[in-house]
Amino acid sequence: MATQSGTPAVLEVGSLAPDFTLSDQFGQDVTLSSFRDRKAVALVFYPYAFSGVCTSEMAAIRGSLDQFMTFDTEVLAISCDPMFTLRAFSDAEGLNFPLLSDFWPHGDVARAYGVFDERRGAPRRSSYVVDRSGVVRWSVHNEPGHGRDLSEHLAQLRGAGEAQG
Repeated sequence: MATQSGTPAVLEVGSLAPDFTLSDQFGQDVTLSSFRDRKAVALVFYPYAFSGVCTSEMAAIRGSLDQFMTFDTEVLAISCDPMFTLRAFSDAEGLNFPLLSDFWPHGDVARAYGVFDERRGAPRRSSYVVDRSGVVRWSVHNEPGHGRDLSEHLAQLRGAGEAQG
């Protein structure tokens, strides 16, 4: 689905989140539907490992991970970087949550969520909260170079986790 300008349409709140399986930084497959009926999930799309804003955002998530996990919730960070780059990023920054590689087919998951930037070859800085039933409950899409408000992510994720619990 695309808008009249040719950019992909973002996934609408209230729609079923497209399922996917991607490899994490350790080469382990992670499937979104495996969290269904168990956890709400924050999908955090980010453009590039090791870039300034992305590094600070991932460090902020790391620093708040106990809050993100408080209500049977999960954080999945997704970029189009190769798995080995994500492993180096994870090791260098001490990131202890799944970094998923949408490297090949390049950007397919980001496209399914309407956040792939074809010109840059990377996802836009976007987030979705998926509730325990697999429905998108909230989304936000930030301009390039502008970081996320993680406190709003936490509030939305808590709400999605509690509403289904």
